[in-house]
Amino acid sequence: MIYLDHNATTPPAPAVVAAMLPVLSSLWANSSSQHGPGQEAKRALGAARATVARVLGCKPVEVIFTSGATEANHMAVRGLLAAAAPERQRVVFSCIEHAGHLRLARALAASGVRVDFIPVLADGTLDLPAAAALIGPDVALVSLMAANNETGVLMPVAEVAALAQAAGARLHVDATQFIGKLPFVFSTCGADAVSLSAHKLQGPKGVGALLLRQGTPFIPQTLGSQERGRRGGTENLAGIVGLAAALDLLGDVSAEAARVAVLRDELEAGLSRALPATHIWCQSVPRLPGTSYLRFGQLSVDVVLQRLERLGVAASSGAACSSGGSEPSHVLTAMGVPADEALAAVRLSLGHTTTAEDVACLLNALPPLLVPLLHEEMLIAP
Repeated sequence: MIYLDHNATTPPAPAVVAAMLPVLSSLWANSSSQHGPGQEAKRALGAARATVARVLGCKPVEVIFTSGATEANHMAVRGLLAAAAPERQRVVFSCIEHAGHLRLARALAASGVRVDFIPVLADGTLDLPAAAALIGPDVALVSLMAANNETGVLMPVAEVAALAQAAGARLHVDATQFIGKLPFVFSTCGADAVSLSAHKLQGPKGVGALLLRQGTPFIPQTLGSQERGRRGGTENLAGIVGLAAALDLLGDVSAEAARVAVLRDELEAGLSRALPATHIWCQSVPRLPGTSYLRFGQLSVDVVLQRLERLGVAASSGAACSSGGSEPSHVLTAMGVPADEALAAVRLSLGHTTTAEDVACLLNALPPLLVPLLHEEMLIAP
């Protein structure tokens, strides 16, 4: 299997699994308990927290463990909004946030919260003048992803952080796709809160974290004594140890990003040569190193994915990323892409396990399967 769906999830690293197994078998006690086994679990929790803080450039006290990025996103937005001053009750999102995060935005709006959305330009980049116009003195917080999960386009976090700071608003960044793929340091990123998920960086599913800058006003949304009273519920110690191990394995993120970007560029260039009808979105703007969002003419994405499956290649549909495949991607719609083209979107996302041999194999095998279909499409097109 050639796995090109790393933006959806990543295979857990063997070292991560090895780090978790002793926790499952030996450190099963509740870390809140005062007896010996509980204190041993508490020490393991503290060690994992210290590792997460060291790798991500924050203080251990700024790490709140969660069940994943979705919970961290919702907790950040609701907790920061609840702590905002009465005159600050408006929230600003980008219009291309993850579909789950946009559901939160709509839920807030339905409950009476004023919600605005920053548009994007045709190339997938954020409309900064529009952001500047929307971020005013009545804004409690801005919530922005660091990199789009479909197009891979990098968002201008530093510029939006400056706008939020000037307006006295808080900034929450969903760094689910960013952390592990490009260098990240919380202390200098400009955000008040940052969300991440372990399974996007060779860790286990079901665990993530919210990094909350020390001193930031925040009202907990799940009550309890754990995580310094900021997120109730017994901690998932095995998952947390897995998250820490995955972060500790990252090593030289810049070097790995450069390696993956070379493979992505070779893949895109090869597909464009062999299949001139290939269209690659957002190719001219800064993107995640391993994300390629494209279409082959207007071939149905289902047909393309079937051919890829036949070759033993795992990829995903742009539409499936946001709406189960029945509607065009909300990201491409926001970019002004016609529905028939958006419904042909395929996302190839490379990662740590991707090799030059994988790319060469795909370039040798896929074009012969698609060329006849593209010729047929040209013949029957109106």
